[in-house]
Amino acid sequence: MIMTQEQSILKAKSEFDQMVTAIRKAVEQGQRIDLVERDLWQRMLEMSRLILQRFVDLQGHGDLGATLEYEGHSLNRLEKLHDRRYVSVFGELLISRVVYGTRETQKHEFIPLDARLCLPETDFSYLLQEWEQSFCVQGSYAKSSQSIDRILSIGQSIHSLEDMSQFMGRDVEGFQNSQPAPKPEAEGSLLVLTADCKGVPMRRDREKGDPPIRGRRKKGEKANKKRMACVGAVYSIEPFERTVDDVINEVLRETRQKDRPVPQCKIMRAKLTRQIEGIEVGGKDQIFSWFDDQIAIRNQDGSKLVVCVMDGERALWKMLESYELETVCVLDIYHVLKYLWDAAHCFCPEGSDAANDFVTERLRRILEGDVGRVIGGLKQMATKHNLRGHRKKQLFVAINYLQRNRRYMAYDEYLANGYPIGSGVVEGACRYLVKDRMELTGMRWRTDGAQAMLDLRSVFLNDDWEAFQQYLIETNNRKLYPSRELIEAKWNVAA
Repeated sequence: MIMTQEQSILKAKSEFDQMVTAIRKAVEQGQRIDLVERDLWQRMLEMSRLILQRFVDLQGHGDLGATLEYEGHSLNRLEKLHDRRYVSVFGELLISRVVYGTRETQKHEFIPLDARLCLPETDFSYLLQEWEQSFCVQGSYAKSSQSIDRILSIGQSIHSLEDMSQFMGRDVEGFQNSQPAPKPEAEGSLLVLTADCKGVPMRRDREKGDPPIRGRRKKGEKANKKRMACVGAVYSIEPFERTVDDVINEVLRETRQKDRPVPQCKIMRAKLTRQIEGIEVGGKDQIFSWFDDQIAIRNQDGSKLVVCVMDGERALWKMLESYELETVCVLDIYHVLKYLWDAAHCFCPEGSDAANDFVTERLRRILEGDVGRVIGGLKQMATKHNLRGHRKKQLFVAINYLQRNRRYMAYDEYLANGYPIGSGVVEGACRYLVKDRMELTGMRWRTDGAQAMLDLRSVFLNDDWEAFQQYLIETNNRKLYPSRELIEAKWNVAA
């Protein structure tokens, strides 16, 4: 037994001696430093693997006697040792352990060495999972696999990485719910809610009757359908009073104002409509329910004014109304601007000074609270210019948008009170939380895998990655090894 345990450390010493010899040889041969660095890295991985194997071997096999009392009943030590594969960041180890149960052919009830080492549920170390998934949340599974293999010489299949994402994603909601509210001194006096939707390309599910498309697609027919993810963000900010000219300069001339307050304690999430405990729950429902929770947590004393900034999607505003959240409702000014440009191009050439003047004049009047006159003026222009066909349709789409959302367009009041009027935070979240990962070339998702990735990306982009990894490890250890402390008291490392 002692000789077996010493083999790994002797091999590590031999590896170190070979490293020293290789360095001397490299000096004599005048090798490039990058080649020496690459060789040292591979040797260090192997040496570290051997030392980690030594650490495991020194624990013994976890033999706590012929019988063991565990959770109220007596277990027998099974006759043979059972090997377990463990893939660390240094490479693969083999762990031989004593197993306790009723008999060999039945379930292994308890494995003391697993409990002492706090081994993960899968073969892959927590550190390896953390590193691999930090690649996966930023790039495709294929490229992540290549990167890990290039650095650690550990080949991982795409399927394995996908399973790992879903396995890790199971703990995200618990982690998010466990997080304390931001400290009051870190918060601004306005609490801002903002939501939008972004499509995620989905795989066709033949089991649910989605037939494959063969041959040339028909007009309007897409190779894969999309499922909308509802993206939400909550942050706080201090009021920021601006004039109409300030806003016009910012949105039309892209002149960022000085002293603009920075959003504080920003949190983002993205949710797909999916089955939860056998019930289909909408993505919007999940986000607005989270909004409700955030208000309760971050505005317990009601001292903050709650502002909701969104675009004109009716389903979002209806969802807000259904939750009866007490908020100041603000229509995103950039979407208003988009429709003003559409209206301008019904009368003026694109890129012309006339189009710019058209938009500037009407944006100014809208910001001054004169939305009704802008709408009336556009209707009169349609009649006066006798618009027909596409231009008439385009203009009335813009008019209807302004009419439908008029109650959310009290911009004169919003500016005077320093409220935010742009949904740039959630627009950005739609891009870098959803689009930048979920719509990479060739990406097609199934619901569970997509939601797991969205959850992990939200953790990563909220700068909670390290805290989440610690939560994941502690949570899994409590689940897998509830009696670890009792086992420690009985532990006797084999000599």
